[in-house]
Amino acid sequence: MRKLCYFVQTVPNTEENASHSATGLEHYRRVLEKKIEEVRAGLSARRASEVVLRLDEPLDFGDWCQKSHDEWLFMNQNRLELALLRNLEAALVRLASGAYGTCQSCHRAICEKRLEAVPWAEFCVRCEEQAASAAAGEA
Repeated sequence: MRKLCYFVQTVPNTEENASHSATGLEHYRRVLEKKIEEVRAGLSARRASEVVLRLDEPLDFGDWCQKSHDEWLFMNQNRLELALLRNLEAALVRLASGAYGTCQSCHRAICEKRLEAVPWAEFCVRCEEQAASAAAGEA
């Protein structure tokens, strides 16, 4: 049985709570920035040129098929990494605006375990599952 985290944080806004949340937000900011660096490194032009580089020597049909497949894999991975980069940058914007850690759908607090696993999460588990099942129903 899967446990889900649904709660609304109603902790009084004391100095102790504010410093704890500020420390937690700083932790997530560092995690997000580190992940952005990793993703950007994976999207480097050097890596792209290595994959797409065409050799001057003639290749046989099998070599061309393998090269084409490698390029296709690279392009799809690149597309996914660009989407992740956009999500990471959006999470930094939410963090700066004070909306980080709040579900963008139901406006409840996102479970800390979810933020540790997916620091760029913009929806709580419940809303994410509802969106996924709705998307699966449309497909």
